[in-house]
Amino acid sequence: MKSVKITSIVAAPLLGESPKGGWSAEIKPEDSVHTLIAVHTDAGIIGHGSVFSNGGLVEAALKVLEPLYAGENALEPERVSEKLHQNTFWMGRGGTLTHAISGIDIALWDVLGKALGQPVARLLGGVYRTRVMPYCSVLMEEPGLMRDVAAKAREDGYRALKIGWGPFGRRNDTKLDEAIVRAAREGFGEDTRLFVDAGGSDAYWPQRLKWAIRTSHMLKDYNVGWFEEALKPDALEDFVELRKQSPVPIAGGEVLTRRQSFTPWFVRGAFDIVQPDATKVGGISEQRRIAWMAEEFGVRYIGHGWNTAIGVAADLQISAAMPHTDVVEFIGGSAYVDGLLTEPFRLDAEGYLEIPMLPGIGVSLDPEKVARYSPSWKGLFAR
Repeated sequence: MKSVKITSIVAAPLLGESPKGGWSAEIKPEDSVHTLIAVHTDAGIIGHGSVFSNGGLVEAALKVLEPLYAGENALEPERVSEKLHQNTFWMGRGGTLTHAISGIDIALWDVLGKALGQPVARLLGGVYRTRVMPYCSVLMEEPGLMRDVAAKAREDGYRALKIGWGPFGRRNDTKLDEAIVRAAREGFGEDTRLFVDAGGSDAYWPQRLKWAIRTSHMLKDYNVGWFEEALKPDALEDFVELRKQSPVPIAGGEVLTRRQSFTPWFVRGAFDIVQPDATKVGGISEQRRIAWMAEEFGVRYIGHGWNTAIGVAADLQISAAMPHTDVVEFIGGSAYVDGLLTEPFRLDAEGYLEIPMLPGIGVSLDPEKVARYSPSWKGLFAR
């Protein structure tokens, strides 16, 4: 099979059940923050991707990109995606266009896998694991409710939990911060993995380096596996200093896009764990490059995955193809994760997810389910 041509690319914004993000300007259910992508080809193969962006912005981006992708070979995801990046960087590298290209790239890898009858993980170089532990990603709450939320996650079978955003760090109350973490640990249990995300990429994040250093020492007492987004996302030098002084691993990088922006963070030693998001950073192609660059610098790659079932599927394939990626992010209770697929993700008895070894990214969207959340759902499927 020498060529499978792209005939069209369509976007389907997800609406109606958008999960809360803990942001200062909170997401409403009817807001569009995630968009599905479908790449249609002349071979009848359809690939699906996901974009972390407003649906209207993605639709506008596709119009800009169409002259560059129309008629292109869908079996060459890295070349096609790089073509889109190289010919549009002057319009705003890292913004809407980069996010939209991310979804296109994921969908192109899905097409390639389906055309060759292989899972994307194998096409990325090989399979290191066939299952991985998801960490249930939930918002921080007041201590009493936080304990209940953590206990519910444990009852649902999760063995890893990340608590983030909410009141943590936003009330200038260190006792409250500690009480929230203590409640999560008590509710989730001592024999589990617990991660903390301050949410420093929120608008007008109020905390600075000294708070982050003090908080990192508090988190050590609760056996927290990493401290994420403790500072404003551009505070490179503060991240470097925090990593030097923190007794727990420091994680971040979810707002960075394209591989070039990660280089100074690796060179300066700012992260123990790097968290690019495949639905923002440039897709699977870019995510893989960043993950291997991290490996060379001794930094662990754990993808940011606060998006959709298609995003989770992409993360699962990448996690299979990387030697040290032992957890993936999984939004607890999100309709866009739990309610889109013909075969929903399910935890096994030990709290792991099986990594689909089916062709492409290994999952299938259910038209009836997607129709609940997108008026544009028909464009994702065969016409």
